[in-house]
Amino acid sequence: MKRTIVFTIYQLLFTIGLLATNVDSLKAVADSVYAKEDFDKAAQLYHRIAKVGESATICYNLGNCYYRKDDIAKAILWYERAAMLSPGDEDIRFNLDMARSKTIDRVVPQHEFFFVGWYKSMVNWMSVDAWAWLGIVLFVLSLVSLSIYIYGGALWLRKVGFTLAVVLVLCAVLANVCAASQRGRMNERRGAIVMVPSAVVKSTPSKSGSDLFVLHEGTAVKIKDDSLSEWCEVSLADGKQGWIEKRMIEVI
Repeated sequence: MKRTIVFTIYQLLFTIGLLATNVDSLKAVADSVYAKEDFDKAAQLYHRIAKVGESATICYNLGNCYYRKDDIAKAILWYERAAMLSPGDEDIRFNLDMARSKTIDRVVPQHEFFFVGWYKSMVNWMSVDAWAWLGIVLFVLSLVSLSIYIYGGALWLRKVGFTLAVVLVLCAVLANVCAASQRGRMNERRGAIVMVPSAVVKSTPSKSGSDLFVLHEGTAVKIKDDSLSEWCEVSLADGKQGWIEKRMIEVI
């Protein structure tokens, strides 16, 4: 029985190692094809890798492929996915802004309180994994500081240990809150991109509904209600909202 379990674990590790090797090899080929400016073939190869597991690098490379092909909607879609996985990456943000500048719609975000904007910026400073690891490190350091408070001989040393322990615990909690916020956004996937040249947003989930406004490819929307099979309610950063056909958008 034990021998069977060990063999199964060995097979699993071997499969994972083999899969990682194949992905690395395929990425090397895709990078080579991209360097030769065969963006159609490079995109196909990057898509095969993305099916195994999305990463910020692969999503970013796909965004670059579509940007070079002048397919702005798909470029924005993959840049957004890359930014979701690695929100603090300046190259991703720069290319995303470049792609957005080529869209037709100009959506001016609603004003938000300073604290809300500051919190969002802080959450997007690092990825969910980075926040989680930071929380772990801060918690371990808080335990070290607590031990200094408990076992420190001098009074000033105990005071320093206690103060550091409290500060580090609060920072660890904040790091975990940021990680949870990032994880929640990744799991919910409420953001979407308009993928058709133009899409009419309706007042009701029906083609007979009143026309509210028109969106063009590459515009980002937030899904509010996707319970219907063919329609979903969306909102824009400027507060506008309405119903759009699901086939016209793709979830980030």
